[in-house]
Amino acid sequence: MRPPRPPGPPPRLPSHHRRRLLHFHLLAAPLLCFAFLTPALAAAGASPAAAGDTGGEGGIIRTRAAVAWPAMDTKGVISATEVLKKEPVSDVIALKDSMKYFDADFFSDSKLHEMEDGAKEFNVPAFRENRKLVASENGGLHNPSVLLFKSSWSGDSMKSEARTFDYPRASAIHRPSNDEDIAFMSVIELGELIRTKQITSRELADVFLRRLKRYNPVLEAVVTYTEDLAYKQAKEADDLLAQGKYLGPLHGIPYGLKDIIAVPHYKTTWGSRTFKNQVLDTEAFVYKRLKSAGAVLVAKLVTGSLAYDDIWFGGRTRNPWNIEEFSTGSSAGPAASTSAGMVPFAIGSETAGSITYPAARCGVTALRPTFGTVARTDVMSISESLDKLGPFCRSAVDCAIVLDAIRGKDAGDPSSREVALGDPFHVDITKLTVGYLDDAEMEVVDVLSSKGVKMVPFKLNYTVESVQSILNITMDVDMLAHFDNWQREGHDDDYEAQDQWPVELRRARLVPAVDYIQAQRARGKLIKEVRDSFTVDAFIGNMTDWERVCLGNLVGMPVVVVPTGLKSIEDPPKGGTKRRTTVTTGIYAPPDHDHIALALAMAYQSVTDHNKQRPPIDDLGPNDRIHR
Repeated sequence: MRPPRPPGPPPRLPSHHRRRLLHFHLLAAPLLCFAFLTPALAAAGASPAAAGDTGGEGGIIRTRAAVAWPAMDTKGVISATEVLKKEPVSDVIALKDSMKYFDADFFSDSKLHEMEDGAKEFNVPAFRENRKLVASENGGLHNPSVLLFKSSWSGDSMKSEARTFDYPRASAIHRPSNDEDIAFMSVIELGELIRTKQITSRELADVFLRRLKRYNPVLEAVVTYTEDLAYKQAKEADDLLAQGKYLGPLHGIPYGLKDIIAVPHYKTTWGSRTFKNQVLDTEAFVYKRLKSAGAVLVAKLVTGSLAYDDIWFGGRTRNPWNIEEFSTGSSAGPAASTSAGMVPFAIGSETAGSITYPAARCGVTALRPTFGTVARTDVMSISESLDKLGPFCRSAVDCAIVLDAIRGKDAGDPSSREVALGDPFHVDITKLTVGYLDDAEMEVVDVLSSKGVKMVPFKLNYTVESVQSILNITMDVDMLAHFDNWQREGHDDDYEAQDQWPVELRRARLVPAVDYIQAQRARGKLIKEVRDSFTVDAFIGNMTDWERVCLGNLVGMPVVVVPTGLKSIEDPPKGGTKRRTTVTTGIYAPPDHDHIALALAMAYQSVTDHNKQRPPIDDLGPNDRIHR
């Protein structure tokens, strides 16, 4: 329960009265000095002609006196009442003072007068008219910007017909005897069980719905169970198979969606108490694609409130590998649910770290695709030039399968495009030159080298020093445009974590349009420098380094998160624990080369088993402080 809010500050006067009072204080200062000096002069022997009456008017002391010392002419003094009646001239003073917050305090008073008049006559009416046209609804679901970001380094030459990948077929797959083993099978293995009719989609839906309900009280990873829809879609998948129609490796496979993705008849809460009862009766593009592939939606999974971090209106999502930790990143539910075997795969999103961070923390394989690869129609928007949708899975093979199903262009997302990806299952990795950064996991380097990949030391060089601020300016201003009305109505006061969006979006009000554009120009310079420096086919490195997270998202480059091991937690309980800290690395590729990163990840996982480890959510240890 939220504690009662302390009493707020007294109501603020309207802005025009505040400006008048500011002007009044400046005019009244000499008069106040005179009032306070009079008693002191009297004590020194200067007697007023009349003690006079001192009274208050407008909260200001008013003194009538004629003293023996040289008279002060008060004919020009203006009373508070008279000040408040006058049109304030202090607007220019206030404007001049405020310009320092825009790093533009260089205008003369006459120019500030001109700016004030122009703002009143043109800017403010235009702002209001535009908001009326496009900003009455929150979330950026409609009226996308016509200023589009294209991440491709090859221009229009990459356009081609989308071709499905040539998936391998799992062989000698047999149904395990217990649900636990079924829950941790890969998509491609479960697909083979479905195809060979060793299990039905209805049975799989049962397995994963039971696990979701069993572990969610601890992990807080589920917003809504879509049970009725799951059984309906599972029946359709089973009926199609009975008719001899097999839709592919996702046929009948359960999954979860981050709860910023619209599904008809179910709540799409955006993780926020402001929108917790919101129902958007539209089908997001990514949901349509998965439905047409035969996949079965079992749950809407947690997003941090308004897609920021892991705190949402129902709690805070935990890491299955160490439930005293939180999952981090707004794709908290997809990461935790996949890690815990509550779903075979899930769809999350990233603007700045919301796929990479939770995947690393929860120890799952995930893909942040090239920007524009997956259309975001009917998905809550933070930034139209940064947002990306991507899969959380058990393996890179599964990521490739899911990506193939969800990629594509849609008219509802002008930034989306048909990216001519190569087939990751047919990449000859021995022809690749792959760099590794100083912070790369060397086991990955050694394994890939043993598989015939040419591995070389590498450093990504660029001169732009404002990478992090470029991302923050871009993300925050774009987000404010999509939640302008939310802020104006005061809903930021009800936000779940007051040090997150509320602070950033208030600051975003002070970003001038000219400096937003300058940030985009600096972004263009960064992209050119990164492109020129990218002299390898891919590179290996840490993917939770904040500078690299910002850079990767600004450039639009893909990265595959790969689990590479486990280590002991810090300060473990004395009685021992099976909780662990996951170790991961990132495999980066240039935009439109997701298949290269996926092929390298598949090669690494073909001879290691780090991605197959299971978190200890059933056996936490006798001295752990958190229990189901």
